[in-house]
Amino acid sequence: MDDETDTKVSPTQTVIKSPEAVENENDSNNANTNQEGQQLSKRMLRKIRKREQWLAKLPEKRAKEREKMKLKRKAARENNESLTSRKQLKQSTMANSSCQVRVAVDLDFDDLMNPRDLGKCVKQLMRCYTLNRRAANPMQLYFTSFNGKSEQEMSKNNGYSNWDVHFKEEPYSQVFQTDDIVYLTSESDNIVTTLDETKVYVIGGLVDHNGHKGLCHRLAEEKKIAHAQLPISEFLELKSRKVLTIDHVFEILLGVSEGLSWKDAFLKVLPQRKGAIGKKENDDHNSTSESSATSESESKNCIALEPLKTCTSESNGTLETEGSITIKGETVEMCNEDVKKLCVDGSQST
Repeated sequence: MDDETDTKVSPTQTVIKSPEAVENENDSNNANTNQEGQQLSKRMLRKIRKREQWLAKLPEKRAKEREKMKLKRKAARENNESLTSRKQLKQSTMANSSCQVRVAVDLDFDDLMNPRDLGKCVKQLMRCYTLNRRAANPMQLYFTSFNGKSEQEMSKNNGYSNWDVHFKEEPYSQVFQTDDIVYLTSESDNIVTTLDETKVYVIGGLVDHNGHKGLCHRLAEEKKIAHAQLPISEFLELKSRKVLTIDHVFEILLGVSEGLSWKDAFLKVLPQRKGAIGKKENDDHNSTSESSATSESESKNCIALEPLKTCTSESNGTLETEGSITIKGETVEMCNEDVKKLCVDGSQST
């Protein structure tokens, strides 16, 4: 009886376990965890671990973002620059924008993308919205064929329905007039040189890693819709193909609408992996410059004549000019009304 009484532990009493008991308990917990983990796929387990790691690092990440913003504000004050405030962002809307260039993203490719690529596509759409939202004069941004899988993927982002974007369930061909549409595709032979506010520039909302090469161009041809490509080849030399992501194309168009040249917009936006190198000035301009430089060089090697006196030719009585100049010890007599100067090498320039 006494032994049973001694083994009882009050609720407030601390229980001291032996190392062997702790090890056995850990093994049991691990076994239960493994047993539960077998019900999930390896991919799902990786996602869970990644989510846990992200949550663990989130406070540190937020602290770094706040410190970065403080430094940015300090630098702006030192340079007498103003940062875009929340109040300014609220006023910077498409309705209040002086830019009326229309850009639409065609989302009619849901069935051609796997869930991973569809997620990447939505992230690029979010990037487009962010860029446009922070522009002083946003472009008119449309998401067409916004239904089905793309809408379901976007719904994971709370509040997207309040974005300053024109969401359209209909395809772009039903939203805009056919004559106003210009489908942007790298396979087109046409080149966009300027942004026309009477046109709408359509970007294919497809992330396929070149699995459907030339699809947008073929569809535009079948629908008899105008198409064109950005003037990349006119200003850059690329080490890779001219296919760009959705957000890169949009950011380039936005930069040009804000006053950047095509070349500056390309160099600002394109990633380093593209190996973009700005082309030098064209050959015609170079030849003109060389010709101008040659003329300047020749003019420096020429000696202008002093004002020549007027004389009357005894042969026909016409008025002519005459004069002389000494070059390398030799005197050259002049009598020609068209001669303006004499070069050092002895050639005449009229």
